[in-house]
Amino acid sequence: MQQPDVPNIECPDDSATAPRSALLIVFLVVFIDLLGFGIVLPLLPLYASYLLTPLFPDRPDYVGGMLAVLMASFSFMQFLFAPIWGRISDRLGRRPILIIGLAGSVVFYALFAYASHLGFAGEEGWGVGLILLSRIGAGVAGATIATAQAVIADCTGPAERSRGMALIGAAFGIGFTFGPLLCFASFFVESKAAPGAAAALLSLIALVLAIVLLPETLRPGVGGGRRHWLKFNTLAEVLRMPTIGALVITFFLATVAFGSLEATLALMNQYLLSDGGTVRRLHEMSVEELDDIFRKSSLIFAYVGLTLMLVQGLIYRRLVMRVGELRFMRLGTFLMVVGLLGVIALVLAVAAGRLRGTHQTIPVALAILLVLVGGFALMTPSVQALISKRADPTRQGEILGANQSAAALARILGPAIGSWLFFASPSHVLPYSVGVVLMTVVFGLTLRLRD
Repeated sequence: MQQPDVPNIECPDDSATAPRSALLIVFLVVFIDLLGFGIVLPLLPLYASYLLTPLFPDRPDYVGGMLAVLMASFSFMQFLFAPIWGRISDRLGRRPILIIGLAGSVVFYALFAYASHLGFAGEEGWGVGLILLSRIGAGVAGATIATAQAVIADCTGPAERSRGMALIGAAFGIGFTFGPLLCFASFFVESKAAPGAAAALLSLIALVLAIVLLPETLRPGVGGGRRHWLKFNTLAEVLRMPTIGALVITFFLATVAFGSLEATLALMNQYLLSDGGTVRRLHEMSVEELDDIFRKSSLIFAYVGLTLMLVQGLIYRRLVMRVGELRFMRLGTFLMVVGLLGVIALVLAVAAGRLRGTHQTIPVALAILLVLVGGFALMTPSVQALISKRADPTRQGEILGANQSAAALARILGPAIGSWLFFASPSHVLPYSVGVVLMTVVFGLTLRLRD
């Protein structure tokens, strides 16, 4: 199918530095959002053990259920609010929406810090309740990522669009690298409020920069007119659009597969370190065992983020003009299939005793992660750029918001499915087997797309 002719959309020329400052703030918005997400993601199971188990000492199923709610609340709010923020930004402008999102991040990461302090000071019930509230609020505030993508679309022409989207991907990688590292450092600080306080402070810095430097990038007359703000069937409408619907489905399925991997990284780390031994539930571990597992898991998450940052920020941005988005999307999908097959092979080899000891298993696991995460890093900006190029320029925020909403739904389903499938069989390979199936379907969809 031929790519539609999309006019070149440029930032307003209020100043020569308008595009540069807009891209800088967009980079910070995504970085802050993923920094907070990266800080919290490795911590939530620890909170489930420390805070929820005393509340439900005889009901581990309640602990698991509340953990699922804590994990899903952030992405669920993004699923609901990403298209809403995108639609409002098409009408009112990008700048006010991004400022509102950053202000929300300041408030809710500060609330997360206070909730962490309160929970570990013996007020487990209040701590859990406020943590849930902070995750809901941070999800609403973080849903403005779609508006950040719309700023990229406003400030770049079709030829540069993929490189702009890769800038967001690089911010994603940096945030997901330093977030887990801050989480790792938090285990050496007495106050459990430190990670949340650091995220709130960084959000405050980004908010001040946005107020001072961020220009409005939505040109007068390009907005979306009189469409209703709260239109919940936007995603269904976008899925029916030629080509764009297939791209959104591709991104959704790949994010489900990758989210399933993210949710089981800590469990797989423990499995490999025990040479295929029994994986115990987190609330059955001692404090010392939890600290050790989560330190190592935080470093693995940082490795994942570093891979995303390097592949998208260096390799992809340098080569996309020569290779093209569609080819990179296909290559990334193929690498994800290979990586997931590698995970299955590694788990089975450890279970059979063919690989033993961390000196054998960990280097192999890191190499497999490099292939798998590298594939996801190549595919993500390619899909986003193709969607942006083929979208109606008057509906950039809305359509990118719908795609972000679908991705948020995938980040709800992926961890839930992956965590359940991990314990569904003694081999622990079901999450990755399902991922191979999903990515094979995605690869088939990419073959049907045309430049």
